[in-house]
Amino acid sequence: MKTYPVKKNETIEIDIIDLTHEGLGVGKVDGYPLFIENSLPGEKVKALVLKVGNKFGYGKVLERLTDSPDRVELTDESLLRTGIAPLQHMTYEAQLLFKQKQVENVLNKISKMPDVPVLPSVGMANPVGYRNKAQIPVRKVNRELETGFYRKNSHDLVPITDFYIQDPVIDQAIVTVRDIMRRFSVKPYDEAEHTGNLRQIIIRRGHYSHQMMVVLVTRTEKIFKHEQIVEVILKELPEVVSIIHNINPDKTNVILGKESRVLYGQNYIEDQLLGKTYRISAPSFYQVNTEQTEYLYQTAMDFAGLTKDDIVIDAYCGIGTIALSLADRVKHVYGVEIVKEAIEDATINAFHNEIDNVTFKAGSAENLMKQWKESGIDPSVLVVDPPRKGLTPSFIETAVEMAPERIVYISCNPATLARDLKLFGSDYEVKKIQPIDLFPQTAHVEAVALLVKVV
Repeated sequence: MKTYPVKKNETIEIDIIDLTHEGLGVGKVDGYPLFIENSLPGEKVKALVLKVGNKFGYGKVLERLTDSPDRVELTDESLLRTGIAPLQHMTYEAQLLFKQKQVENVLNKISKMPDVPVLPSVGMANPVGYRNKAQIPVRKVNRELETGFYRKNSHDLVPITDFYIQDPVIDQAIVTVRDIMRRFSVKPYDEAEHTGNLRQIIIRRGHYSHQMMVVLVTRTEKIFKHEQIVEVILKELPEVVSIIHNINPDKTNVILGKESRVLYGQNYIEDQLLGKTYRISAPSFYQVNTEQTEYLYQTAMDFAGLTKDDIVIDAYCGIGTIALSLADRVKHVYGVEIVKEAIEDATINAFHNEIDNVTFKAGSAENLMKQWKESGIDPSVLVVDPPRKGLTPSFIETAVEMAPERIVYISCNPATLARDLKLFGSDYEVKKIQPIDLFPQTAHVEAVALLVKVV
C-alpha cells in the first residue's frame, strides 16, 4: 500500500508557494503538493488535510499564521464555498497579474512560445456587479422555497441573496421573484425525488437598455395561478419586458428544456454593444460582462488592423455580435455558426441595425469556408471565437489552406489557445496576446491573440 507524506484528517503547518490555475494555494510536504483554498503565496497556514491522492491532495485552512500583502478580507465565505468568486480574497491587482501569468505559463509549457509578448491583463474600474445574466437554482431549504447556489462538488444549495459579481438589480430581482413564488405556494423542485416544480429562475438584464427578462424553468407544463404570478412580477419589477415559461421534465443537469412559451411580452430583450442593438432570447449566448466585452471586441478589431478593403470571416459568429461590430470598417463579413437559431438571430440583428455587408450561414465552419474559397471568396482576416474546447485540427487545416493575412483568435481558455497556436505551426507567427478580465473574482481569463501569415 502506497504511503504519502501526509494523512487524511492530519493537521499540518505549511508554506504556500504558488497558485493553481483555479486559484488554489499550493504547498508542498516533502515534494508532495497540497492544494488549499483561500490561501496565497507567501502565507504560512495551519491546514487540515481533507483528501490524499496519488499525485496531490487537498487541504483546508484552519488558521493563517502569516498574511500575504495581496490578501483582502472576504466579502462572504459562501462565495468561496460555492465557487462563485474563488479569487475574492486577492487584491484586484494580484488577480490581473495571476491571469497574465496563466497565459504566459501555458505558452511556455504547451506551445513552447516563451518569446511571444503577453501584455498586462486589462481589468475593470469596478470589478464587481458586472454579470448581466443569472441562472439560479431553486430548492427547498429549511422547509421553504429558497434560491442560492450549490456548494462546490455537490448539489447542496447554499442560500445566497448577494452574488457579488452579478448586477445588483438582478440580485434584487431574484429575491423578488423568490418571494412571489413563496407567496403563491409554488413547490420547489426536489432533485432526488424528481418532484416539485420550480427548478430555476433565470434573469437577463440589458446593461444599457435595462430591459429585463424573467425565465421560470419548471418540471411540469403548468404553473399554478401563473396569470396572477405574472401580474405581481410586472407590478414589482417594472423593467420586465419578457416573462418566459420553460419546461424541463427530464432528470438532468441541463438547465433549459426544449419547450418554452411566452407568458408576457416578447421572447427577447434588446441591449447595445459598441453602438449596435441586439435581440437576446432566453437560450442565446451573449457575453455576460457587457463593459469588458466591448473592450474585448475593440481589441480584436485593433489587432486585425481593419481597412475598407478587407473581407473577413467570423467563425463561431453566434448571434453576430463580432461580425456586426466590425462590419462598418470592412468591405464584407461572412459569419458562420453551427447553431441554426443563432444564425436566425444574427440575420435579424443585421436587419435591425441596417447593416447589409454581412452574410450569415448556418453550418460547419470548415465546410462553409471551403465552399466560400471555391466560389472565389478570398478573406484577408479570419476571426475565431471558439468555445472552451478550442479549435479542431481540421478547422486549423482549413484556415491555413484559406491563408488569410491575419488571424485574430479570441479565447476563453488559455490552455486550448496555447495548444491551437502550436498547431498553426510555421504558417503563422504569433505576434502578441492580450489577456482581458471578463470575469473578475474568478479564475477565468479571456485573451486575444494576433497571428500573421508568414510570407
